[in-house]
Amino acid sequence: MTTPSLLILPGDGIGPEVMTEVRKIIDWFGTKRDLAFDVSEDLVGGAAYDKHGVPLADETMAKAQEVDAVLLGAVGGPKYDNLDFSVKPERGLLRLRKEMDLYSNLRPAQCFDALADFSSLKKDIVAGLDIVIVRELTSGVYFGEPRGIIEEGNERVGINTQRYTESEIARVARSAFELARRRGNKVCSMEKANVMESGILWRDVVNEIHQAEYSDVELSHMYADNGAMQLVRAPKQFDVILTDNLFGDILSDCAAMLTGSLGMLPSASLGAPMANGRPKAMYEPVHGSAPDITGQGKANPIACILSFAMALRYSFDQGAEADRLEGAVEKVLADGVRTADLLGEEGVTPVSTTEMGDAILAALDASL
Repeated sequence: MTTPSLLILPGDGIGPEVMTEVRKIIDWFGTKRDLAFDVSEDLVGGAAYDKHGVPLADETMAKAQEVDAVLLGAVGGPKYDNLDFSVKPERGLLRLRKEMDLYSNLRPAQCFDALADFSSLKKDIVAGLDIVIVRELTSGVYFGEPRGIIEEGNERVGINTQRYTESEIARVARSAFELARRRGNKVCSMEKANVMESGILWRDVVNEIHQAEYSDVELSHMYADNGAMQLVRAPKQFDVILTDNLFGDILSDCAAMLTGSLGMLPSASLGAPMANGRPKAMYEPVHGSAPDITGQGKANPIACILSFAMALRYSFDQGAEADRLEGAVEKVLADGVRTADLLGEEGVTPVSTTEMGDAILAALDASL
């Protein structure tokens, strides 16, 4: 079999720092588990703009289409705030999602026992939390036409269009049902069918796909505003939450804070299967480029490391090795190793980005 390929795009801010630790983990699997990857690296975001004048070069986009998976760090920073909208760093990320057609965004919200006290909610509400939000990523109000700012009479009007086709809803629904079958076998679909026609269609299509193909999976529906309330009232009632692009953006950030730190949260964006059966895929931490701590060794690399664990599971069918890596992270946290964003107890000295990566490597060694 050919060696699986990975394109690494460290990006901006703390992206290169956390990705350095991921490279160590990738090398460990090649050396200790005979699981080698063909790794290449390129530029995205502000780093690409500085070199090429665009946030994603065509050559890099072509590489992303050819590899088995893309692993991205972060994009953006204040240096690029005044650029034209068309070349802002974030446009590189959106181009990757759009042209790779990564329509299914998986955002886990898992609360490790050692970090239950870090959530803004009571410990008994979040301890043991393990849910996934499946967000449709390539359509909806962020991409619908018409859009723009126009003059109407004597004032400006901002226009964005919420638009979904049956096929766009159906494919992300299948993604959520398939994921639920590997987990707790429950899907809660969230929309606003009470006030939006797109929500009515969303609910209809999800029900049709469920009845025709996934009747073994428990399906419920909830209005998205109630879903936001329920996420902070009783989040453990959920297993897989399925929702559209706009509501998914909001709900996944809400769920992220249940776990206590954005530095802990990975994500996967998946598309249709390629010729080799693997899905088009990009994996990235939820956190941003954190320009305020860039270059200081304070960044938490765990979200990016867990993003690689998701790649092991969803792109490379290495669920047991993904479990091994996640277990190593859990052990390190249980042992009290903390980066600065995870400090809660007085007298605990934070470790650096590099030291956290080394601690996880040591835990991987101990797992053999």
